[in-house]
Amino acid sequence: MDLPILYEDADVVAVAKPAGLITHSDGRTQEHTAEVWFNERYPESGGGYVHRLDRDTSGVLLFAKNQAAYDFLRKAFHDRIVKKTYLALVYGSIKAKKGRIDFDIGRSRSDFRLRSAQPKAKGRLREAITDYKVVGETADCSLLRVEPQTGRTHQIRTHLKAIHHPIVCDPLYAPNHKPLLGITRLALHAYQVQLPLPSGTTITIKAPVPEDLASAFARFDASW
Repeated sequence: MDLPILYEDADVVAVAKPAGLITHSDGRTQEHTAEVWFNERYPESGGGYVHRLDRDTSGVLLFAKNQAAYDFLRKAFHDRIVKKTYLALVYGSIKAKKGRIDFDIGRSRSDFRLRSAQPKAKGRLREAITDYKVVGETADCSLLRVEPQTGRTHQIRTHLKAIHHPIVCDPLYAPNHKPLLGITRLALHAYQVQLPLPSGTTITIKAPVPEDLASAFARFDASW
């Protein structure tokens, strides 16, 4: 397996992760991962992935090619310097066309696989902030540009469910909703990442929208 490289220099490589590929192994399966691809291509790197994407999310995935770059980028994520932009197709028409969702996130009380937004969550609650803007809509669904300000597990999926507009074809957070616009997988794409580099410059990396989502998104005649 090979992954399309979106950007590469001496410190960083960014790839377009396809939907269906996990970022790293959970130790329970032997399936191929993006991490395995990186380790095979850069066996002496000493770096690794610096953030994660869910299995069914496509888009920009970043790796550091050495330990110094890894430490630099992890700190940039921790300090919220890295700016991430996603495209998400959700069920329904959202009344507020632009907004911020700032519900803290914890674990679900009913399913260990899920996260929940307060007050339905259990365990330790963690701050989570997600900004969104509606860039296109129909009576049945809305296309959003989403900018998470924090990086919690399932944050975008949890927050959009919390405002009663879960992502189309989300198998965990909208299992009983019908598919729309021919989409058969989670309609979430990590479209763009803006990040500082160890060299001192700041770059923006974009991952083209995959064909399975692009045909649906094109119906909105929207600019994201």
